Amino acid sequence: MKLKDLQEKLIQAARDNPPVDHVPYAFEKRISALVQDRPGSGCISQWVRGLWRGAMSSVAIALLCGIVAFILASTPKPASDDLSQNFENTLLASVDQGDSSP
Repeated sequence: MKLKDLQEKLIQAARDNPPVDHVPYAFEKRISALVQDRPGSGCISQWVRGLWRGAMSSVAIALLCGIVAFILASTPKPASDDLSQNFENTLLASVDQGDSSP
């Protein structure tokens, strides 16, 4: 069946069956009662659950980073990696060269 034919048939079926204005007796009260009886229907419970999962994963990441930082800080580093000494030597290199010329 072609898409155009199907669309025309569906539109014709919708025109043949107009919607009714009649609502069953106490329909809104029954729906309200069903919604209130659902456990965990509030959005707050979903937010709380998601925030706790995020908090737990953040704590785990923080602990992992702390352990790695502690391990890396306890290992001795060679003196050549001292940034302050490298910086000072670089700045004073031009002064030292100026002193050695006659």
